[in-house]
Amino acid sequence: MNSMDFSLPPDTHTVILGVGDAFGLMRGKRIPASNWQTVCENGNAMSLVLFTLDMTCDVWETPYANFDNGYPDMHIFPLATPVSLPWEPGVAVALARAESLDHAPIPIDPRNALIKQVERAQAMGYDVFVGPELEFYLLDPKTGKPTDEGIQVYGLGRSARLEHIVGPIRRQINECGIPIEQSNPEYAPGQVEVNIRYSEALQAADHVVLFKSLVRQLGIAHNYLATFMPKPFYEQCGSGFHTHYSLWKNGKNVFADEGKINSNGRAFIAGLQRRMAETALIGSPTVNGFRRREPYSFCPVNTSWGYDNRTAGIRVIEGKDSSVRIEKRDAGADANPYLLLATDIAAGLDGIELGLEPTEPTIGNAYEKAIGEPIPRELSDAIRLARGSDWLKDVIGADQWELRCQISERELRFFAGQVTKVEVDRYLKTL
Repeated sequence: MNSMDFSLPPDTHTVILGVGDAFGLMRGKRIPASNWQTVCENGNAMSLVLFTLDMTCDVWETPYANFDNGYPDMHIFPLATPVSLPWEPGVAVALARAESLDHAPIPIDPRNALIKQVERAQAMGYDVFVGPELEFYLLDPKTGKPTDEGIQVYGLGRSARLEHIVGPIRRQINECGIPIEQSNPEYAPGQVEVNIRYSEALQAADHVVLFKSLVRQLGIAHNYLATFMPKPFYEQCGSGFHTHYSLWKNGKNVFADEGKINSNGRAFIAGLQRRMAETALIGSPTVNGFRRREPYSFCPVNTSWGYDNRTAGIRVIEGKDSSVRIEKRDAGADANPYLLLATDIAAGLDGIELGLEPTEPTIGNAYEKAIGEPIPRELSDAIRLARGSDWLKDVIGADQWELRCQISERELRFFAGQVTKVEVDRYLKTL
């Protein structure tokens, strides 16, 4: 039973309630306001297969959900008071949490992996804060192509041309309780970036799940296809999911000393460096995600770190003590935020607990003279490293680890079983 008060906004007739799935996509139901109190008290039943679906909703047998156990139900409960959708009068939305029918945590719920690391940090005396940066494309829903031309990154003229859709994303999603700091056109036609203000780690991941869902819904309302596909156009810039980390204790940023990164911050960096390769699968679970991971793409290909260096895998930003932070730059926009933050935080906390030291910082072009190890640039290599990682299995749990590996193995097999149009065009009449 859930005794908290989740009262609906006035004049609400429908509530959207959902959870983040295996890819961090929000899936759920629309509930009449007349049934809302019952849902708050008893939960809403959904098949827990939701946590094993691929992005096409394909179902297969996994160790935790299969034909032998009948693909059982779970219950979802609201996490917060629903907020009204400004573009859909009478409709409110709330993110949910999931539990099994016997009120236990669900091992394959990605959110639980992050809860574990947040609790670990708290036991060490730290609050983890994360600032997410997400890139995405706004495309014509019929053609799948951009509706604008040229790059003009940060261009205010291009911003004005996109304001009819990016403006509502900024303003109306902010009204839904997700604090938006800024937006700008990115380095490709149709691509934009929106930054969410930093917050406690679990809340930051919840914000990402809800944000991505609301962006898609707003896109539909304005006749756009909003996509977080990492590399929709090979010749254009990919869409990343950059994460800015800081640890706080007693109101102080423990990464900072007089505006500079300190030994705690360097140890956190060292922990990230140690695990970046074997967790590449978490940041890029699909074949397409690895198309971003190319030199000179502003996506890192190694574990180097540097001061304000966007060619490195880990970028340190200094300034006021409150703004000193560590940015990890390798993940794609399709990464599950719960698992991404969980593995990054686990690695960083390991670095602090073990007193690790990072490499020397990379000065200059990290694609050419990196001080650090390579990270996978192919999905097959990422799967191999993840399969061999007892550390990853422990951090996200054995059931979740097996599921993540299976998801990516299935994607790899699917692509291996295709004869592409490029192959036909190139070879059919010439060989």
